[in-house]
Amino acid sequence: MATGTITIDLDALAANWQALDRISSAATETGAVVKADGYGLGSARVARALARAGARSFFVAVAEEGAAVRQALGRGPAIYVLGGHMAGDTEMIGDLDLIPLLNSIDQLTRHFEALPGHSFGIQLDTGMNRLGLEPGEWAAVAELALPQGPKLLMSHLASADEPDSPQNADQLAAFHHMTDGIGVPRSLSATGGILLGPAYHFDLTRPGIGLYGGLPFAGATGVVTLSLPVIQTRLVAPGEKVGYNATWQADTETLIATVAAGYADGLFRTLSNNATFYAEGTPCPLVGRVSMDLITVDIGGLNHIPSSLDLICAEQGVDDLARAAGTIGYEVLTSLGARYLRQSIGGAPA
Repeated sequence: MATGTITIDLDALAANWQALDRISSAATETGAVVKADGYGLGSARVARALARAGARSFFVAVAEEGAAVRQALGRGPAIYVLGGHMAGDTEMIGDLDLIPLLNSIDQLTRHFEALPGHSFGIQLDTGMNRLGLEPGEWAAVAELALPQGPKLLMSHLASADEPDSPQNADQLAAFHHMTDGIGVPRSLSATGGILLGPAYHFDLTRPGIGLYGGLPFAGATGVVTLSLPVIQTRLVAPGEKVGYNATWQADTETLIATVAAGYADGLFRTLSNNATFYAEGTPCPLVGRVSMDLITVDIGGLNHIPSSLDLICAEQGVDDLARAAGTIGYEVLTSLGARYLRQSIGGAPA
């Protein structure tokens, strides 16, 4: 097979959810964020594994993602749509019992007129200036919205991955000011907020990246392995160059493997001459430029020619690879392309 393989460890995924659930306060429900097709791993298999682990509330970005998760889970679990109730979403929200998190006065109006009596939540802006009702807007519509029975009031922390950022305390104070005494369940924290401590937990937490093995949850178990097949090998003589624009030159005779993946598969060009593959724990440097479909790797340190090389593995997690690429683990996971075969291990069949 000339495409790479992503292996998803469902037991590790469940263990990460359970670990974050233990960190959350005793009275706090732990949900799960499965947007962006389960962070690139397949929302159906991810949602089912998390439901088996105990999750009962799921968060997606848009209604179409909610439809896929509802198909996977069936009726029962709560599926919140972070993007709210957009024009054209009414039938899907109503038929599939999705819960839009309304972000604006326009969305409030749309939802109450199109789906009176249907479940909803409200997102509040506590200082991130991205989504949600600002304090003045909330003050103006709260008396109208609250009698309709929102399921959740939520906001989102902008700097939770920086525990010392004063913005965390500022947003916490703003959230208290906007929601204290209302009597509606509240949610402020994703993975980073959970790690900030009980003051940030409220009634429901929404872990995302920590479920999938990424920072800021340093205690996470790795969930993903990415293996790329070797298509061809060749001996490169001293002085010969490899790849586009001849950015790498052999100092000595070197065995080069060409592997099947490139920037079309989500492997960034910034990894050119700046990444490491592994073969049964032995490091093998990427040499030359990452091209659309192919990467070249120095395998001269091996005593055999491998059938595949690992790029995400026990020796190099998603955040290690992200640092080499100059980005974050979120982008690494959600950029992994459609050509990979995705398979799962552990858990019940998914």
